[in-house]
Amino acid sequence: MSANPKHIEDISILVEKRDFAALRKLVLELPHADAAELFRQLDPVQMAVSFRLLPKSDASEIFGYMDSDAQEALIRSLGVNEAADILNAMSDDDRTAFLEECPEHAVRLLGLLDPAQQRIAVQLLGYPKDSVGRMMTTSFVTLGREWTVQQALDHVRDRAKEVYYVHVVCSVDGDGRLVGVHRIRDIFRADPAIKVSELPAAPPLFLKVAATRADALAMFRRHARTIIPVVNADQKVLGIVTVDDVLETATEEAARDIALLGGAEVPDEPLLETPLMQLVRQRAGWLVILFVGEMFTATAMGFFEGEIQRAVVLSLFLPLIISSGGNSGSQSSALVIRAMALSEVTLRDWFRVFRREVMSGLTLGLILGVIGFARIAIWHEFFPSLCGQEYGYGPHWVLIGFVIFLSLVGVVLWGSLSGAMLPFILRRLGFDPAKAAAPFVATIVDVTGLVIYFVVAALVLRGTLL
Repeated sequence: MSANPKHIEDISILVEKRDFAALRKLVLELPHADAAELFRQLDPVQMAVSFRLLPKSDASEIFGYMDSDAQEALIRSLGVNEAADILNAMSDDDRTAFLEECPEHAVRLLGLLDPAQQRIAVQLLGYPKDSVGRMMTTSFVTLGREWTVQQALDHVRDRAKEVYYVHVVCSVDGDGRLVGVHRIRDIFRADPAIKVSELPAAPPLFLKVAATRADALAMFRRHARTIIPVVNADQKVLGIVTVDDVLETATEEAARDIALLGGAEVPDEPLLETPLMQLVRQRAGWLVILFVGEMFTATAMGFFEGEIQRAVVLSLFLPLIISSGGNSGSQSSALVIRAMALSEVTLRDWFRVFRREVMSGLTLGLILGVIGFARIAIWHEFFPSLCGQEYGYGPHWVLIGFVIFLSLVGVVLWGSLSGAMLPFILRRLGFDPAKAAAPFVATIVDVTGLVIYFVVAALVLRGTLL
């Protein structure tokens, strides 16, 4: 069952009737994620009344699925004790994410926590903002390396009352340093009398607490794990990162890259909830930069004004040439940025990518060049009245066709190389490769494409039209 408008109407009726048993039943029948979406659509009174009826464990789970605005509104509408119960019951990573989104209320909210939970929250908030330390949870299971399997099973069974993730556990030495990671299935299948150190275990994967979220995403993607332990500089286990936290990071990264590829800043709020002036500011910066870049196109055309006046027919094909170069550059840029995001290429692979783009750019340019030449020939022969002149493209139409052919080969090749190499340059300089956005690449190729086009025209048409 999922949340729908009828649920909102039902809750309104149940709150008005004060039928709290039915209201509680309705909410608990929904998956936690759907219940969170339902609460987001309720008014503050309905949300607070409905939330107070839930068991503490369900309330904290649903709260973790809500967006930060709904969480903040709910906390304000609840009493101090109820808010404290929710915050104390939340998982460490969800609570840290919530406190990150409410910095102005963080001190007050930290004061609602139990001393033990407060220490954990302060510790996690002390790590850098985009680090693994901020996204880990400190609720996990560790086993002594010298324990028997039976002792390990008893410990897991006891800890399962408090810890959600018990299907993967860590074994540690006497100082708490990570020595192994074990699946609970292997522990169940093992002889109860053997030691944990004798259990099958792959070399332990781990994340450093100061590693970035992008590092965590890359490791989960590469090794297809559901849980990876987090260690400090001494290899002592501090917590675990779970695949659901990494999925959230992947979603945020994808949304950010999509915005950058479109030539816009990343919005902090949903589109329809973003204030108009903030939306304008987020888009204006890129548009101004691109506009200034496109001004060089006018400058380049002014430099070749004489050629345009002597051979007006050249201006008819400007959109064709410019768009082809921009499109090829945008394609190359998107493919390389994707490959970088998936760790398929690194900075060391730049020459291999360059070499491949030379071949693919030439091939694509030849394809478009042949089509462009064919277009000149067909229009000249069969549609002369559409060519801008009474007798087609005139006696030098073959040379014009070669200009288009050679220009398309050159512009598409240059666009492909520019689009492919710009992400490498940005990565080398320490910037986000996603900033090699399609509009940015297209602007660069527009200016250089004009130069290529008119230089080719000057060489091929010298002594005829020019």
